[in-house]
Amino acid sequence: MLLTAPSLAIAAPGNPSALTTIPTLPGPTQTVHGYASAYAKKHPGSVPPGANNFSCTPDASHPSPVILVHGTDSDAYSDWALFAPKLAAAGNCVYALNYGSVEGSDTYGVGDIHTSGKQLSDFVQKVRSATGADKVQLVGYSQGAVVTRYYVNKLGGSQYVKTWVGLASPSYGGDLYGAIPVVRAVGAEKQVSDMFPIALQQQAEGSDFLKELNSPSDTVPGVDYWTIGSTVDERITPNENQALHGKGAHNVLIQDLCPGNMSGHMQLPYDPFAQQLMFNILSPADAQTPNCVDVPFGTGIPEVVANSN
Repeated sequence: MLLTAPSLAIAAPGNPSALTTIPTLPGPTQTVHGYASAYAKKHPGSVPPGANNFSCTPDASHPSPVILVHGTDSDAYSDWALFAPKLAAAGNCVYALNYGSVEGSDTYGVGDIHTSGKQLSDFVQKVRSATGADKVQLVGYSQGAVVTRYYVNKLGGSQYVKTWVGLASPSYGGDLYGAIPVVRAVGAEKQVSDMFPIALQQQAEGSDFLKELNSPSDTVPGVDYWTIGSTVDERITPNENQALHGKGAHNVLIQDLCPGNMSGHMQLPYDPFAQQLMFNILSPADAQTPNCVDVPFGTGIPEVVANSN
């Protein structure tokens, strides 16, 4: 059954509005990212199909629960309404939280990533306690990749994590097509900070947060790290900034395996080829060869843009 408690709130002195919730409202499977986001707006608190069954018991073929972590200005349902049911149908225990909301916001993934990492830490322990699993597997999309890696690398999460997967991971941030260096050159950081949430600022190339996260290494021992990315990522530029360089890191670009697949940042969570790559890493007992088909550049973007307006 689904967890019946509607939310898990984490408040601390100086940051009373930090909030993470465990979604419980069952929603349908989606095949288009923008449609999933539109559904989530109309049905707040929706849970991806197959996720957050806290009575799930891991079996010998799927011993490590999978925790899916969404991206910026999003939620668990919007980003995982196709991948969660795929994992669950194969016998995996699957979980997803909404993290990083702040006072005055009606969305998630906008707060300080330091706080979001602590929210994830509490959720991991809740999943471990419910399932009896020693270790979990983490999948982070976009900002979710940074939040999960901050937990693993800086908050002691490596002892509880078997596998880390970063999908469209801003490992070294994005430069907004060259805008970030210009902003810094003209001293306009204050204006930018007034316009964008702190989580986005922390994902900018060269940010203090990313320097902290990637020092002295961008990986730590004991965890199997994977990045799954795209050469045409429209948010993380240059696309080389998705890769990790530390020991234990594996970096995959989907175009190296399927040249005609031009899925970018917005499409990756709903791209069948990228999903199968992640699935094979997380659920090797059920691995299948991904089906390579051409995907036009820009696929998925119109629906996401339409939902945001």
